[in-house]
Amino acid sequence: MKRKLWLLLLVLALAVSTLAGCSQSEETGGSSDADVIKIGVFEPMTGANAAGGEMTVEGIELANEIKGEILGKKVELVIVDNKSDKVEAANAASRLIEKDEVVAIIGSYGSSLSMAAGDIVNKGQVPAVGCSPTNPLVTLNNDYYFRVCFIDPFQGTVMANYAFNELGAKKAAIIQDVTQDYSVGLSKYFVDAFKELTGDEDSIVEISSYNTGDQDFTAQLTNVKGKNPDVIFAPGNYGESALLIKQARDLGMDTPILGGDTWEAPELVEIGGDSVEGTVFSTHFTAEAPVTDVSGVFLEEYKEKYNKEANAFAALGYDAYMVILDAIEKADSTDPKVIRDKIAETTEFMGATGIITLDENGDAVKSAVIKKVVDGEFEYLTTVEPN
Repeated sequence: MKRKLWLLLLVLALAVSTLAGCSQSEETGGSSDADVIKIGVFEPMTGANAAGGEMTVEGIELANEIKGEILGKKVELVIVDNKSDKVEAANAASRLIEKDEVVAIIGSYGSSLSMAAGDIVNKGQVPAVGCSPTNPLVTLNNDYYFRVCFIDPFQGTVMANYAFNELGAKKAAIIQDVTQDYSVGLSKYFVDAFKELTGDEDSIVEISSYNTGDQDFTAQLTNVKGKNPDVIFAPGNYGESALLIKQARDLGMDTPILGGDTWEAPELVEIGGDSVEGTVFSTHFTAEAPVTDVSGVFLEEYKEKYNKEANAFAALGYDAYMVILDAIEKADSTDPKVIRDKIAETTEFMGATGIITLDENGDAVKSAVIKKVVDGEFEYLTTVEPN
């Protein structure tokens, strides 16, 4: 009886030892994460904003290839598709913080998507750096959100000045995507600047709205046509904007049409065809006028990797990644709170899109580029510096 009891105890001891060994093995396997620094990326890889998200991620991945190690550790990108959807964007940010335990986040193309993640990164105390979300509300009262792009008050003023000074416009119409914070915000700043430039409170003759995903803009365009504006400002996603411009031309409208940085996607020309010829938009960067030594390196490396010319969104993705790595290096830490503090101190950082200094709101003070569609290509017109 004693022998049986002894054998039973021995078996149990061996079983416990084996289980402990398995547990230790699993922990050891997971402990390799200590040698990796994870940076999260939430961008729209599908949905209405997919082209913008894909271009941005190309720049981020290029930056990661060029500088994939910091503090003696490998930098791993954790990329999550926010599907061009606000709820998905919030879910993506939560996953990156809670499940993937990233030390910083890059994203997102689309101001609404960035704003959807705002409270999450703030409460989670993990810094986020936006590449191209230009609405001022993205960073407002949020100590953990930053961006490497200019903001809409500047962009709207740039395009209002172009309409007034270059086109001689005295009357303007607005056609905005009322479901996009980007479009509504940019339209507002254009309106404010245009009224000030003309000195005429009635210089905006029409403001028409549509929703993301709409395909028919006949009603809005007919309304605008009847008001006979000198220029139309229509910031929105490249897809809807291309259709809107095409339908305007089909209605016999030859009024100059202006837009914002979201128009810089090949799909604008693919969808709009000859109809988008002559349209003008503001953006963040141009390969024709590199502004720093880093611009040249970025352009060369991008061309070699992707076999095409670089675009503004790839350049901004590149800069967002490099700003975060610069902060990690200066912090000499992987603590998100310490990294956040170093990002906030970013001054005169030499990026692909220019010299980046973040102001008290976490916004970059940057120049704007104006481009025009000529022969199906985006042709550089000029660079506008902030006041």
